[in-house]
Amino acid sequence: MSRAKVRSPGRSITEVASPALRTAGSDFLHLDIAEAPPGGRAAWLAERLRGAIADGHIAVGARLPATRLLAADLGVSRGVVTEAYQRLAEEGRIAGRGRAGTVVVAALPRPPVSPAVPATSPSAATLFPSVPGSDIFDAVRTAPARIDLTPGVPDLAAFPRADWLRAERTVLRRLAAADFGYGDPCGAPALRAAVAAWLGRNRGIAAHPGDVIVTAGVSQALGLLAQALLGDGIDRIAVEEPGSLGVRQHLNNWGVATLPVTVDAAGLRVDELVATGARAVMLTPAHQFPTGVVLDGRRRRQLVDWARDGGLIVEDDYDAEHRYDRPPVPALRAMLPEHVCYAGSVSKLLAPALRVGWLLAPPRYRDAVVAAKRNADLGTSMLPQLVLAELMTTGALERQLRLLRRRHVRRRDAMVTALARHLPNATVHGAAAGLHLMVTLDDTVADTELAAATLERGVKVQPLSWHCQRSHPPGLVLGYAANTATDIEQGVATIAAALRRARTS
Repeated sequence: MSRAKVRSPGRSITEVASPALRTAGSDFLHLDIAEAPPGGRAAWLAERLRGAIADGHIAVGARLPATRLLAADLGVSRGVVTEAYQRLAEEGRIAGRGRAGTVVVAALPRPPVSPAVPATSPSAATLFPSVPGSDIFDAVRTAPARIDLTPGVPDLAAFPRADWLRAERTVLRRLAAADFGYGDPCGAPALRAAVAAWLGRNRGIAAHPGDVIVTAGVSQALGLLAQALLGDGIDRIAVEEPGSLGVRQHLNNWGVATLPVTVDAAGLRVDELVATGARAVMLTPAHQFPTGVVLDGRRRRQLVDWARDGGLIVEDDYDAEHRYDRPPVPALRAMLPEHVCYAGSVSKLLAPALRVGWLLAPPRYRDAVVAAKRNADLGTSMLPQLVLAELMTTGALERQLRLLRRRHVRRRDAMVTALARHLPNATVHGAAAGLHLMVTLDDTVADTELAAATLERGVKVQPLSWHCQRSHPPGLVLGYAANTATDIEQGVATIAAALRRARTS
């Protein structure tokens, strides 16, 4: 039997780690707290542990030392170790297992750290034109940056890998050989039933599984709808102003013109909608992009009256589940199913890469939408549909949503605090829900120039003007869901530095 070792201040982590940790390659973890920068001990410790996990020196399943023991070993406060563990937990690398302690659950690679783009680089200067092209989001996505604060990016590190693998094994055990053939272009019956139940529980929508058409995300749903509307002689659709550039691009690519309608503190101006003469309107009533406004009760009633007079509502239920101040408002589809096309997805709840969403169309458009879906791809990939159905029916997706809400609140608060500290004259919009904030600036600096200057310093942001068809005060749309509190703080500080420099140049 080996002799027990006695802890003393200054000893390395290897002498207090669990047996599982020692066998994972503990020589890597000869930590010296003197190497930590002043005021940055938690970040330093998190990075060392992160590197050990990514490099395989700490194996998946290994137990980390208790925070009390590791703090004593390093001669630091327990809060330093707790914060470091919390960062890794938010990244999906470790998880608390009760009496089993804190366990490594995923050997994710280190987040890529790219140097700041030099000021002379043409990529930063040309990446933010005042009139963006159809490939702009691809270009922005691939641009290197230390910190990415662009909106629309969920917390990909929080993807429930263990739940997904468990559900996938369950699904594969049940599948017959015939299930691997072509299926219904409307989607797997199991997922259509699960979506109908999910919408009933979470969005107040009474839907039959036969109403659900499974799509490759909301983007495909919009393309299918555009084809159906064009077949009905509708080649113009009213959209929110400001409103999503991506939505406009999708509709325009199918030959549908987009008519801007002002969004104010109460949501879409229905009087302006009426004045356009449009027969259809596309909007995000639960959490408007990018302002974060919720369509209020009076506007909802006005919109319902407009639809009953022959109008069609296309409802993108954007970020509806991610509400922090109160329960989400019911979907418009719940009020007026015969006049509302409803689109949703799991892109912000799980991951965009799954490419799974759904569409509910009124009866008069359903056949045209199904025909367009069949012609597009013969149906969405079957296995992800069945795995998602399993997550929905077992309650795993609700658990994931609860986890994300807690995490998003902390990160939202970190961004609000950082903006108040570094950009005190900016106005923050949409803090009550969603995965992003809109910030308007009392400034003469063009927001596209500010975005380019910020990227030159290694931080990626999105200019508000891209989402406007009319003149609008400069601003930024900033995502927080995929970033730690430290990165958010550093990113906002970088924006402030770029703005100060832009004002003096």
